[in-house]
Amino acid sequence: MARELHQIGREINDDWRLIGKGVSPYARPYLDALLTLGSIDDDYIAENADTVVRYFLANASTYRGEKARTLKAELKSMLKY
Repeated sequence: MARELHQIGREINDDWRLIGKGVSPYARPYLDALLTLGSIDDDYIAENADTVVRYFLANASTYRGEKARTLKAELKSMLKY
């Protein structure tokens, strides 16, 4: 069973801070949105969670490392194609 988006978002937020860099200002709005979402079928204001995840991934290129790769892969596995 997939974890809820807010759980993944919290882990990303905590890890990104631990690696010594602040969250990218480009990714921050999408990470903040992730923190309020449950499933990929939820809505955030006028966007659906699928779109929020895609925009987060597109703007999170400075989030790197083994844990970053694992968490981004977890998000990608939830996307609808």
